[in-house]
Amino acid sequence: MRKILIIGAGKSSSYLIKYLLDKSQSENFKITIGDLNVANAKKLVGNHSNTEVIHLDVFNSESRITAVKNADIVVSMLPARFHIEVAKDCITYKKHMVTASYVSEEMQALDEDAKANGLVFMNEIGVDPGLDHMSAMQVIDRIRDKGGKMILFESFTGGLVAPESDNNLWNYKFTWNPRNVIVAGQGGAAKFLQESQFKYIPYNRLFRRTEFLEIKGYGRFEAYANRDSLKYQNVYGLDYIKTLYRGTMRRVGFSRAWNVFAQMGMTDDSYTIDDSANMSYRDFVNAFLPYSPTDSVELKFRHALKIDQDDIVWDKFLELDIFNSKKMVALDKASPAQILQKILMDSWTLSADDKDMLVMYHKFGYELNGEKYQIDSTMVTLGEDQTYTAMAKTVGLPVAIATIAILNGKIKTPGVQIPITKEVYTPILEELETYGIVFKEKEVSYLGYNPLNV
Repeated sequence: MRKILIIGAGKSSSYLIKYLLDKSQSENFKITIGDLNVANAKKLVGNHSNTEVIHLDVFNSESRITAVKNADIVVSMLPARFHIEVAKDCITYKKHMVTASYVSEEMQALDEDAKANGLVFMNEIGVDPGLDHMSAMQVIDRIRDKGGKMILFESFTGGLVAPESDNNLWNYKFTWNPRNVIVAGQGGAAKFLQESQFKYIPYNRLFRRTEFLEIKGYGRFEAYANRDSLKYQNVYGLDYIKTLYRGTMRRVGFSRAWNVFAQMGMTDDSYTIDDSANMSYRDFVNAFLPYSPTDSVELKFRHALKIDQDDIVWDKFLELDIFNSKKMVALDKASPAQILQKILMDSWTLSADDKDMLVMYHKFGYELNGEKYQIDSTMVTLGEDQTYTAMAKTVGLPVAIATIAILNGKIKTPGVQIPITKEVYTPILEELETYGIVFKEKEVSYLGYNPLNV
């Protein structure tokens, strides 16, 4: 039997493991799952005969190497920074490798070795990055094949709550790593192209520069810019494009309220707060406000941020209970971002019966025979429960389908790569449609950002 090694059985692995289990009989392979949390992995596989669950510490080189040597292909679902040691083992023992993470410089440095050994190192094959690459390149290649020239590409993705679970004023709950939400947009200005001009949005303005999007049946969304929209300009072959913009989707109103946390400094992760363990939530908020012998914390907060008492934004902060003097931070030497994360997890952690939602929206503008056209493409996927989430589905299924395609020789171009070629994206997108991950396209009038051509 052929052998697949999965390292890591966290939240994103449920659909991945289920898909491979369902295929294991017909495809004749055995799945070994290595994780520090053996109990969670065993829960996902049940009593399936074609599986083995092992305790695997990725920092224990002996057990890691043994597991890699016994596999035909390795799927690493570890945090991105832990992939590299696994990847080096895969080079040494000539094993294919699949990850959902961004290609790091260390991973890219293995490209020549992977090619020399005929190994496929597929990365960025989750949802974002991953599904965004494949769905975008499928349309971009189709436009080029008929002689069109790309002039605009915008791409937006959001992990949100499903409509039936959307029951707070922020229209948001954590469906993935909360820390990534807290520190989003930091580390440099957002950079993108609009009408051939470079545009920059510094962090202090990021959440007040939003675009609005409408998805039929799901209402209105807003999007703020990702930090570097130009990262894939050359990779996608969009060197001469006029507009290139990538962003993160939220429900309308989220960004305006989140901007308050950013302006206050509560999302900062660069320093720690003294005596944070003994702070109440109210103390934490007050730490960022000026002293007053008479004014309440609430009054100082509204005054500093110019929030009227009848403003819906004010109600959002009251809902979070951030002015509570009884609730304690109870985190030692914590950064503002870590404390804010703890506070928000009280209100934004998914309940047992909550479902999540993954939304994606692409805009393609192109010229053909002297005319300008636009295609809008949208995708919405809803989770089933807290195990089989929309996030796990859109991350895990592309990883799983790619893994079998590599094993079966359908994806055979060697090297460190991402899924932007027809060889990769065509069969994966076709199969994803059978699982309800479908992109709906419509042709709309092209406006760009300069409809008067001035």
